[in-house]
Amino acid sequence: MARVAAVVVAAGQGVRAGGALPKQFRRIAGETLLEHALSAFAEAPKVAFVQPVIRPEDLALVRTLTSGMNILAPVSGGPTRQASVRAGLEALLPRSPDIVLIHDAARPFASANLIARAIEAAEKTGAAIPALPVTDTVKRVDQAGTVEATLDRNSIRLVQTPQAFAFPALLEAHQRAAAQGRNDFTDDAALAEWAGMKVSVFAGEPGNIKLTTPEDFARAEAIQSAALGDVRTGSGLDVHAFGPGDHVTLGGIRIPHSHSLTGHSDADVALHALTDAILGALADGDIGAHFPPSDPQWRGASSDRFLAFAVERVRARGGRIAHLDLTIVCEAPRIGEHRDTMRASIARFAGIGIERVGVKATTSEKLGFTGRGEGIAAYATATVRLPWD
Repeated sequence: MARVAAVVVAAGQGVRAGGALPKQFRRIAGETLLEHALSAFAEAPKVAFVQPVIRPEDLALVRTLTSGMNILAPVSGGPTRQASVRAGLEALLPRSPDIVLIHDAARPFASANLIARAIEAAEKTGAAIPALPVTDTVKRVDQAGTVEATLDRNSIRLVQTPQAFAFPALLEAHQRAAAQGRNDFTDDAALAEWAGMKVSVFAGEPGNIKLTTPEDFARAEAIQSAALGDVRTGSGLDVHAFGPGDHVTLGGIRIPHSHSLTGHSDADVALHALTDAILGALADGDIGAHFPPSDPQWRGASSDRFLAFAVERVRARGGRIAHLDLTIVCEAPRIGEHRDTMRASIARFAGIGIERVGVKATTSEKLGFTGRGEGIAAYATATVRLPWD
């Protein structure tokens, strides 16, 4: 099977879109364009590596937004899109992919089907681009605004990304163009054509729009709200008692303590509550229904497996996790110093940014089993966006 990598280019300034930040950091339905674009490839089953290319000054912001995503460390782009793509390709060289997909972060709605078609087309031809037929009449106009000719729209296509290529051939073409001072190609297909590669076309998608102007963002917001307009909320509650041990596992991290939590798995009360909250938002049973305590295969199991299962159920329905909120109730251990580590851990398991995870802790004022130091309780809420049926 071919090893597939994706380069997601997000090193531009996007001034035509307006706003204080580059357009790749503008939000659509609660997520930045960059998050949308990276998630599409990080979640694609056949894509092994996702390489973001960014401006150096955006590194801290990108790290925050992508915490928990299954992507490679971002690399710095160049003064042109062409230079940025080359930087991404050269960063992938140690990974030795067979096929590379080049995608613009300004196109946040690339579907799983489009990505799969791009890979299939590149496997067949070595160079392929998604394109749409032109339905309007097309005129060539001079600088004075006078029509010079009416073009045959049957031979014209509107080209999109991701564009897909054999990795070694595209890297060699980029390096040769750089050596010859050619930096004027508007897309990778044009560079590939210049290098002598034969480029084929496969079906693009009307929804795979490029966002450039404020009007584009308004349209995209409407599209995304309509597509993922079924907003669900689920809640979860779990408790575990203390037993012998020297640590507790909460939110996937090990915290030293005078006792451990007892349970059939690793007794991570925090991840159990979050798993139930996500399953509740989907109306898809609870953790006990999917992972019964009577089944010995789950004895001592790491609870991130349960959370990953619930997250995958969301993705399988074409949805996204918008937010996870967790409250831990105990007298000890103290949670505050571990809060951000726990948030990062949960974000990683859920495949979302850390800013989408809330972790709080409280005591029960010495009341009840938690007040007596007999165990820990956790309450969770999950907000999920699903496509309308």
